[in-house]
Amino acid sequence: MRAFVGLLVFLIAAAPVWAAEPLVGVWQLVSQEVGGQKVDGDPLTLRVIQNGNNFEFAYSLPVNNIQFVSMRFTSHLDGTEGEVKNAQGTKIGTVKVSRASASEYTVLLQGEKRPTATGKMKVSADGKTLTSESDAKTPQGEARHTVQVFSRQ
Repeated sequence: MRAFVGLLVFLIAAAPVWAAEPLVGVWQLVSQEVGGQKVDGDPLTLRVIQNGNNFEFAYSLPVNNIQFVSMRFTSHLDGTEGEVKNAQGTKIGTVKVSRASASEYTVLLQGEKRPTATGKMKVSADGKTLTSESDAKTPQGEARHTVQVFSRQ
C-alpha cells in the first residue's frame, strides 16, 4: 500500500511536467541558413515563458555581457493576434502563433515596413532542438526561406 501511495504522489507531482508546453524554455541559436546559404549569426537567445494561457517570446542578444531583448511578443498559441514590440517597447508588428500539433507551431508575423513572414517552429522528439523555418518576400520581391536551429539551454 505504501508503494502505491508513493507512486501516486510521484505521478501527481510529475503531472505538470508532462503537461508542459514543449516550446517553453531557453533556446540558443546554433545555426541559420538564409536563402539556402549558411549565415553566421549573432549569439541569439530565445526565451519562451508560460504565464497562465499566455506564452511570452523574447529574442535577445548579448551586449557588453548583458542579454539585451531586441524583440518580444505574447501569444495564446491559438492564432489570436498579439503585438510584436522592439527593445524600446514600441509596437513594430503583429504575430499569430497556433499549435499545429503537440510539438509544432505555425507563425504569421506582419509589420509595417517589414515583409510578412509565414513559418513554423518544431521541437524535436527529444525536446533538445527547436527548428524555426520561415518564408518572406524581400522589399525587392524575392522569396526568402530562412531556417534557424536552436538548442535547449
